[in-house]
Amino acid sequence: MTLRALVTGAGGLIGNYLVKTAHRWAPGWNIVGLARSDFDLTDTKRLDSYWLRDKPDLVIHCAAVSRISDCERDPDHAQRVNVRATAHLAKLAEAVPFIFLSSADVFDGKKGRYEESDNPVPLSVYGRTKLDAERIVLQNPRHTVLRIVLTAGVSVRADRSFVEEMSRTAQAGKPITLYTDEFRCPLPAGVIARIVWEVVGRDRPGLYHVAGSERLSRWEIGDLLSRWYPELQGRLVAGSARTHLGVPRPADLSLRCEKLQRMLSFRIPGFREWLDGRAGRGRDLWDYERG
Repeated sequence: MTLRALVTGAGGLIGNYLVKTAHRWAPGWNIVGLARSDFDLTDTKRLDSYWLRDKPDLVIHCAAVSRISDCERDPDHAQRVNVRATAHLAKLAEAVPFIFLSSADVFDGKKGRYEESDNPVPLSVYGRTKLDAERIVLQNPRHTVLRIVLTAGVSVRADRSFVEEMSRTAQAGKPITLYTDEFRCPLPAGVIARIVWEVVGRDRPGLYHVAGSERLSRWEIGDLLSRWYPELQGRLVAGSARTHLGVPRPADLSLRCEKLQRMLSFRIPGFREWLDGRAGRGRDLWDYERG
């Protein structure tokens, strides 16, 4: 009998890659992708009806209010979507595997190279909602939390990845200030999708960090991407996080992924390594299907 997997946030970056790569990495699953336009996860009555009717054997929960500015602007909405909807869905899925995509923003960025055992101290509304949801999900020993850092790729509406945002800003003729002292470990969404499907197959629930194997500054990331996106050339401006105004930004959200790596069948690449290995592919460098 074919197993049914529910992927929420299917219209987003990682959710979309999970759905479109499932035939390669999870051939035994029948995938049902729910996008925001299809289903309001805060509508608990409708969610209950859906669950009773379709009874998924697995839930991969990607849906979230993920823009930090949106969370700060409307913290109540962020709480409803990121925490309450997650809690309700996790309760419905109490008897089946449930994978929740969280964020490295649960950390304050003062330390860097965070391990799963490090104490989370979020600086933003977004980070706090993700941490609250994590704690609810992990109350069930069958459930899993994956903390993601910075995701590259192309989304359905070309408005979800940091790469798309940079490209759009450059095409509008605006400068892009990138901090030389703010560090991340970016990873393409296609790689993350493969990781998620392997985590499903291993059936070893718990908390895991998911990040590229190379720690890079925002400036280094932009410089690497400018070789692939000509519109970025001449638009990048080096800056410092010390001059940042507004919502506090964690300086160093690099993650250690040894716990996850020991479980995978392949080595997690660094961002530079990934780009170098995609030479000659043009704008399809994020397409894992051709890898």
